[in-house]
Order: sequence, then C-alpha cells, then structure tokens
Amino acid sequence: MNLPNSSYIKNLSQGNIDFEKHLIEIIRGELANEIETYRSAIDSKDFETAASMVHKLKHKIGVVGLSDGYQLAIDYEENLKLGKKDLQSTFEKLLPIMLDYIGNYEVE
Repeated sequence: MNLPNSSYIKNLSQGNIDFEKHLIEIIRGELANEIETYRSAIDSKDFETAASMVHKLKHKIGVVGLSDGYQLAIDYEENLKLGKKDLQSTFEKLLPIMLDYIGNYEVE
C-alpha cells in the first residue's frame, strides 16, 4: 500500500496557497464525520449507506495520493452494494492514515 502524499493537492492547487488551505480545511471538516457515518452504517448493517460513504471517502483517498487505496475503495464500494464486507478490514486500515495525514497537513 502506498503512503499519502501531497502530489494531487499540489497539482490541483497549482501554487495557489489559499486554494490549497481551503481544500484541506474542507477535507478536515468532512473526513471525521464521513468516517463516523460509515462506521455507524457498517455497525447497523446498512450496506447501502456504507457504500455511499465509501464512495465519498474514495475521493478523499485519491486526493491524499493513496492510489492503491482508491482502487480498494472502488472494489469495496461495489462489494457493499452486493451486501459483502470482505474488504472491510483492509479498507479500514486507510482511515486512520488519512485522518493523521490530513490532521497534520501543513500548507507550504
């Protein structure tokens, strides 16, 4: 599994520090709530909502440069739509990595 990095963020912001700061603040504001909603859906076996939350998280996974995780999220989302959780533990290993990376991200 690859590590998070700022390549996508830097490319997207094209040197616009204000845009980069705004993007990170949006992600910081949404990430923990989306993870909480995902976990609640998994706990209640609401696979439709869980798949929807994985879909939202998938984009944030891509933004933080976890390309391997992005493909995992695609596969997991599809599995959840079929009522399968076989990729759950692998997917959930990404969540604290993302929280830590975004929580400590500093715009340079």
